[in-house]
Amino acid sequence: MQQWLPTTRKEVIARGWDELDVIIFSGDAYVDHPSFGTAVIGRVLESEGLKVGIVPQPNWRDDLRDFKKLGKPKMFFGVTGGAMDSMINLYTANLRLRSDNAYSPGGESGFLPEYAVTVYTKILKDLFPDVPVIIGGIEASLRRFTHYDYWSNTIKPSILIDSGADLLIYGMGEKPIRQIIQLMNKNVPLILIKNINQTAFVVEDVGKLPEKETIILFPFEESCKNKEKFAKNFAKIEEESNKSKAKRIIEKNCKKYIVVNPPFDKLTEQELDIIYDLPFTRLPHPKYSKPIPAFEMIKHSVTIHRGCFGGCSFCTISAHQGKFISSRSEKSILTELETISKMPDFKGYISDLGGPSANMYKMQGEKQEICDKCVRPSCIFPGICNNLNTNHQLLLDLYRKSRVIKGLKKITIGSGIRHDMLFGKKYEKENTEYLKELIIHHVSGRLKVAPEHTSEEVLKLMRKPSFDNFKKLVSVFESINVKHQLHQQLIPYFISSHPGCKNVHMAELAVETKKLNFHLEQVQDFTPTPMTLSSAMFYTGLDPYTLKPIHVARKQEEKLGQRKYFFWYKKEFRNKIIQDLENMKRPDLLKKLIGK
Repeated sequence: MQQWLPTTRKEVIARGWDELDVIIFSGDAYVDHPSFGTAVIGRVLESEGLKVGIVPQPNWRDDLRDFKKLGKPKMFFGVTGGAMDSMINLYTANLRLRSDNAYSPGGESGFLPEYAVTVYTKILKDLFPDVPVIIGGIEASLRRFTHYDYWSNTIKPSILIDSGADLLIYGMGEKPIRQIIQLMNKNVPLILIKNINQTAFVVEDVGKLPEKETIILFPFEESCKNKEKFAKNFAKIEEESNKSKAKRIIEKNCKKYIVVNPPFDKLTEQELDIIYDLPFTRLPHPKYSKPIPAFEMIKHSVTIHRGCFGGCSFCTISAHQGKFISSRSEKSILTELETISKMPDFKGYISDLGGPSANMYKMQGEKQEICDKCVRPSCIFPGICNNLNTNHQLLLDLYRKSRVIKGLKKITIGSGIRHDMLFGKKYEKENTEYLKELIIHHVSGRLKVAPEHTSEEVLKLMRKPSFDNFKKLVSVFESINVKHQLHQQLIPYFISSHPGCKNVHMAELAVETKKLNFHLEQVQDFTPTPMTLSSAMFYTGLDPYTLKPIHVARKQEEKLGQRKYFFWYKKEFRNKIIQDLENMKRPDLLKKLIGK
């Protein structure tokens, strides 16, 4: 019988254990499902023969009993903020405290501190100064270098400096954590483990490091004073993070040195299959009496690949998971679908069969030697790389085999699709067939797509394709729906206040989407998140690659002024829009949007 990893002393004793090897502290509730990073790392450690405990959402405001209840681990503490950066989880783009948390029981707020990784680590270091702490997950990953922090409007040093952690694992951590365990099992202390890929650490003297090709960044103090140097640092970090063969990066940080080793090669199909075959219960820990919203959304979904080669300026996926796609085998995916089909609460509906993007399964460069030399952060912007195989046939085959599994009534694709990869002469037959079957068989009534904007100027800064691609999708989507008598909707996502965006661009967006008969609902104000190109542009007002100035909407008044154009059809915004367009001297846009 599958068991949850222990979360209390009572559960540890029930397993017949006196002490644990590793204790993981997480900012999220404990859900033992492969879509949750804490569960994955816990199961990987367990597969290495370790005794692992998890402390989900510890109380950091009382006598700290949650930090003491499982005792002292033999090897180390692991710390993660959860599936999101804690500040994004806690605050809206307008810096208002959110009233809910999808990763908490009942969706309730109040269980997560600001800068959770730093808070948890400092507490553990105070209570157990002789026990190493390894930090990981999205928050640690995106804050491994000097970064702009939108919520404090400051430049912060590496999270290693602020937290005092001994080691940081960035990206998807299965490979590095396995190697760390193997060395520690050979009695190598964590403090001496300096040469593992995909890790970062602090040293007093870089002269003692093993010889390796290295890039030296401008120091933290210089980045704080000089925005151009901050921008140049970012360009180097992003370029190196997206290389097939990357170099080590060193940054002087508060009189110490942050050393970031290059990432591992992507996980092989076999390695990924092994992870998804670990003994997950696929359920929240039974101690929770209230539903966990994030789990309810994905409990009957299946991840088929990791990574994204889209390279969107505002997205953290490539910074965390990388741009190279790791895909599971067809057999592994079909086995998981069969497992779900037999679960007691399953009603026959799979909510997603996807990944960071729905339609990148098994895609990679046709000639690896070309990929090895490439420094592009995106394989599909400004155009689709000639070396990239965008044939959707293998994904189409997977959909067809999934649909015949007994007990499955419908499989919907909840992940967003990259519609720009579906048009073009290369693989035209296969990709046209994929889009047709997607629309006929795998839409729940609403298909998510992310054009993000209509302005070519803004889209270039976003690293997104021309809006013409979206218009093509609308045409195909509508024709297929009419032919097959389907009543389905396209749900486009748009962003306001992205660097480079002005009110006139938003007015043009309103006009373009009105022409297509959209009343927008899936919209958001741009939120600068650490380690993205868009955030570097927001902070510096520069394009890090050209150092040319970019307009940035920073004041709340301007951000709200842009956002109102999403809702041009609402009476409360009508007069403001009229006044705005008159001040811009754009009667043409006013006529198209409001009329006479």
